[in-house]
Amino acid sequence: MDNGITFKDIKRGNYSSIYHLIYQNQKLSKQEIANQLNLSLPTVTQNLVRLEKEKLIEKSGQFESSVGRRATAYAICPQARISIGVEIQKKTVQILAIDLRGHAFQQKRLPMDYSNVESYYKELSYAVQSFISSLNVEEDQILGIGFAVQGLTSNDGKKITYGKILIPTGLEIEVFSQFLHYPCMFLHDAKCAATTELWVSNDIGDAVYLSIGPHLGGAIIINDQIYMGKQGHSGTIEHMTINPDGPSCYCGKKGCMETYSSINALLEEDESLDFFFQQVRTGIPSYTKRWNSFLDQLAFSMNNIHLVLNREFILGGHLSPYLKEEDIDVLHEKINEKSAFPSNESFIHISRSSVNGVPVGAAIPFIQSFLNSI
Repeated sequence: MDNGITFKDIKRGNYSSIYHLIYQNQKLSKQEIANQLNLSLPTVTQNLVRLEKEKLIEKSGQFESSVGRRATAYAICPQARISIGVEIQKKTVQILAIDLRGHAFQQKRLPMDYSNVESYYKELSYAVQSFISSLNVEEDQILGIGFAVQGLTSNDGKKITYGKILIPTGLEIEVFSQFLHYPCMFLHDAKCAATTELWVSNDIGDAVYLSIGPHLGGAIIINDQIYMGKQGHSGTIEHMTINPDGPSCYCGKKGCMETYSSINALLEEDESLDFFFQQVRTGIPSYTKRWNSFLDQLAFSMNNIHLVLNREFILGGHLSPYLKEEDIDVLHEKINEKSAFPSNESFIHISRSSVNGVPVGAAIPFIQSFLNSI
């Protein structure tokens, strides 16, 4: 045995292994846990008692048995700990609560016009606290609150390092944490959406995630981790120059991918995605022409990215629920027409995460940290 490993370490390891095994398998009996982990029944029993006392697991019925006594089933308590995600947009705020499995079990959308004044931060903080109070949970069950913003954040989530759409550069998390007695942090909304994608899909590996919402965002996923880069702005493909003489971008430059491949670039003023795609799917010529032009511009940018990063693409964000496989086929064709290395292999996929991917992704880091601590 390694002289650095103590009996306390072994006990801690057993405790952790048993919890995570139950987490991964939904329900298990005491004997199944002992068999899979090669532990004695007394050791398993001792840890199950402790986990149950700490309200991390619970008895969940019994397994069917054709002979003898039916074995008790153990499952995790999903709401033993809870995390809160808040998505801040120009005119609305969405607040939701997720459990230890990452499932959103309660949510609320509020009409709130963003303003960089203390009264806004105070009002939103009180709205978040009111939402938490409505959950009827103990204070120590709340792991933290993640605020998803349209801007780049410091790696520790304490500060906005680049904000030109809505939240200003330099804003610190204290604008919220002074009113909320829980750990709080800022997170980039596109990275939040990619985090949710990683949570629901365990086979991504390496990929380029495009979050196509009112604004465009991106994330580079390497070895199932979001690659932030040296200064935290890796994956900000929205500011890749497509046409130096193109439309003005909010960043101050011209012809960024944002100005061609965001929903704001696709829709006309006061037009909704629902209405637009109703026209596209019924074959209204002016709308199908606009949609085809949008896909052509998206293919142009994706081909450039694909030449640099020969990886899979995942299309998410507000646009993804409207995408069909026929749209993906068209994108493949357009990219192959532009590429020096056309391929018959499919490398573009529609996001598997929910429409609430951004606020869920803002809450997930607290859940991940807790699970890693067990």
